Amino acid sequence: AATKLASAEKLMYFCTDQLGLEQDFEQKQMPDGKLPVDGFLLCVDVSRGMNRNFDEQLKFVSNLYNQLAKTKKPVVVVLTKCDEGVERYIRDAHAFALGKKNLQVVETSARSNVNVELAFSTLVQLVDKSRGKAKIIPYFEALKQQSQQIAAAKDKYEWLVSRIVKSHNEAWPNVSRKMQPAPEYQDYVYLEGTQKAKKLFLQHVQRLKQEHIERRRKMYLALLPQALDALVPDLDEIDHLSRAKAEKLLEAKPDFLKWFVVLEETPWDATSHVDNVDNERIPFDLLETPAAEQLYEAHLEKLRNERKRAEMRRAFRENLETSPFVTPGKPWEEARSFIMNEDFYLWLDESVYVDIYGKHQKQLIDKAKEDFQELLLEYSELFYELELDAKPSKEKMGVIQEVLGEEQRFKALQKLQAERDALILKHIHFVYHPTKETCPSCAACVDARVEQLLGSRFVRPAERHPKNPLPDHNVDRINLVILGKDGLARELANEIRALCTSDDKYVIEGKMYELSLRPIEGNVRLPVNAFQTPTFQPHGCLCLYNSK
Repeated sequence: AATKLASAEKLMYFCTDQLGLEQDFEQKQMPDGKLPVDGFLLCVDVSRGMNRNFDEQLKFVSNLYNQLAKTKKPVVVVLTKCDEGVERYIRDAHAFALGKKNLQVVETSARSNVNVELAFSTLVQLVDKSRGKAKIIPYFEALKQQSQQIAAAKDKYEWLVSRIVKSHNEAWPNVSRKMQPAPEYQDYVYLEGTQKAKKLFLQHVQRLKQEHIERRRKMYLALLPQALDALVPDLDEIDHLSRAKAEKLLEAKPDFLKWFVVLEETPWDATSHVDNVDNERIPFDLLETPAAEQLYEAHLEKLRNERKRAEMRRAFRENLETSPFVTPGKPWEEARSFIMNEDFYLWLDESVYVDIYGKHQKQLIDKAKEDFQELLLEYSELFYELELDAKPSKEKMGVIQEVLGEEQRFKALQKLQAERDALILKHIHFVYHPTKETCPSCAACVDARVEQLLGSRFVRPAERHPKNPLPDHNVDRINLVILGKDGLARELANEIRALCTSDDKYVIEGKMYELSLRPIEGNVRLPVNAFQTPTFQPHGCLCLYNSK
């Protein structure tokens, strides 16, 4: 028969925190009457309690066991609070159980939820022999197993949270509803409870928010140098200013609001501006942070270095212009030792100086060639007595070089002898074949300039009537001005008319045109010599001159 115990109006306690504060917790009383009992869990507190003697407790437990033993019901000794257990107390409790007919002992911790279920299942096995015998695991081994189980469940739960929660604006009620069907959520809540699951969720959300803020911060800091370059590119404007005055100067710039936004609340990362992804302007209070201060100082340093490099480039050019060692055609390797000093190397790479030197050399060479061309024109009598094909012999070239050799303009091209000889040959070719193609002045040739001038002064018919252009394939009548003097214009007009039919028709590629000629030999500023008249709109103009 089952043992029955009576405990009238005995309160059921769930935690020692309720002792003395019963009114602050939900109160549950033991049922009235007698309770059937099949077994006993004999609990022994092995923690170090205040004002409590463990030996006295063990003596009480021993007396209690003697009473329980009379019931002939199975008893399991449960060591509680093993997470704070004293090693001697645990040893003494085991010795007590060993001396009482080898009672089974289960080491537990309700706080850590270690072996609590094992204590009950061990007692159930003693009550019902048909059940398999439970394996009793020492507290620390069970704690290790449970820690591993919790860690594995935590990893799976955190994976679930990271897969579902992508935004730091997610709320726990919505997310927990989504996760409830997932075994990862269920297992972790079973082991650790809903509050710890919520805590991990909040940690994940906070981490997402910090990552979001950090991305925004990096974006703003990457944009800040561009803003400073755009708003304060002049060193003289900010070099003497304090940080506070520099910020005032920035605010006064017309394009300030293009780059910055002034928030009503600060700091920026604690405001709604964090989530305003459409507004990429830099929060103005970001300038107060150490990272922004470093970028501002870097901007100042960059401007100072740019100024110094510009000064070095200018000093180097001045050095080139005043140095007697820099002559046309002299290689950089020969000139470097005469024009470089240590300060130049401190501020700019040698490639920069080589580039400046190359441009300076081009100017020197162009000027030397121009001067040499003038020299050739001054000594034009040297080139009159050449063969008909204008190819001077070696002896003649020797004479030319001997005559010009004492001239400084000849010596200036000493390192460019091949180019100097080419200029001489080109000049000889021009003397015997004076055309705009052989002219040493190239684009500055008078003939070429005259063509350009005439082309820009006289308006073509297509340009005069852009809305009604006269395509070549539809022209039936051609009005042509012939400009010349001393009878040249009329002479050419007569020759053209001689090629036409009796009624001034002219056939080109199988098509017949009516040709109207207007020879002009006087001052074109006079109305009588005007290119255009009410009855004559020219399609083109021929300009004649006598080369004799």
